[in-house]
Amino acid sequence: MGNRTLTIAAGGGFDQVSLDNRADPPAPAAGEITVRLRASSLNYHDYGVVKGPMAPRHESRIPLSDGAGDVTAVGEGVDEFAVGDAVVSTFFPDWVDGDATDEGFGGTPGDGIDGYARESVTRSANAFTRIPAGWSHAEAATLTTAGVTAWRALFVNGNLKPGQTVLTLGTGGVSIYALQMAVAAGARVIATSSSDEKLERLRAMGAEAVINYRDTPEWGDEVRALTEGRGVDHVVEVGGPGTLQQSMKAAAVGGHISLIGVLTGVNGDFPLIQALLRQQRLQAVLVGSRRDQQDLVEAMEATGIQPVIDRHFPLDRLVEAFQHEESGAHFGKICIDI
Repeated sequence: MGNRTLTIAAGGGFDQVSLDNRADPPAPAAGEITVRLRASSLNYHDYGVVKGPMAPRHESRIPLSDGAGDVTAVGEGVDEFAVGDAVVSTFFPDWVDGDATDEGFGGTPGDGIDGYARESVTRSANAFTRIPAGWSHAEAATLTTAGVTAWRALFVNGNLKPGQTVLTLGTGGVSIYALQMAVAAGARVIATSSSDEKLERLRAMGAEAVINYRDTPEWGDEVRALTEGRGVDHVVEVGGPGTLQQSMKAAAVGGHISLIGVLTGVNGDFPLIQALLRQQRLQAVLVGSRRDQQDLVEAMEATGIQPVIDRHFPLDRLVEAFQHEESGAHFGKICIDI
């Protein structure tokens, strides 16, 4: 039959993306399943792999960490899934539960190993979970990276409680999910963006207060003012060094700051004195475990949260999809239909 597969050559770059027809994946061995992939979604991490800064230096790679589809074959000993089940991939297939033990992206699909920019794959059953009941493949594909990251930041590490205050930055997948989850949990949300139009959409989704960070460069002070000088309990920090100082200013004494993104780079000054004086808790978050994803699936079903999808692109227009992501015009997730 053939297996349409998109590949990025060693070193990356949009001009190094190619789509070809490969052999079908092997039949599943014991503990494995075969999945006909139907959708993926884009993350900044995927952009880095395809654009080049995070691409493998000496080998090609099938990109995309997120993948959702239907089980077409089941190996011996697999009783969690059956043929026809709808499933979604896990970011760390070997991190089943408990604390993280591995460093970096060596086992991450689309980075250390081949990902899901293809029609079919055979992998360990632990590389997938079920999807929320009633969700489409594209909706489910938004969970693997963005959904699990927001869930872990707020609930696994942050222990978010009703009545607390959360600050979200921008309108990417993690930030939108964090807003939705926080509102559903009874928290107060303050959200930022550089677009007044996007801020109105955030307000309509439940943000109690919004700040245009372009008009208000010292937005940390504005957050403090909105919280009567106290600051927020949680910051979902996706910007990196260019926003961290303002995020720390916005956080309360003892506040929890989830360090997630590097949109403004990877190097910068760290305001250590501010962290010490305010006794803030900074926790680096690199997605989460399979157990975290299973808990998230149950939470989505219980709350009725639906993912926000900006646009769909077919697999053969992946570069165009990344260029749309690069523009910053999107609101929520960009999905790939396979």
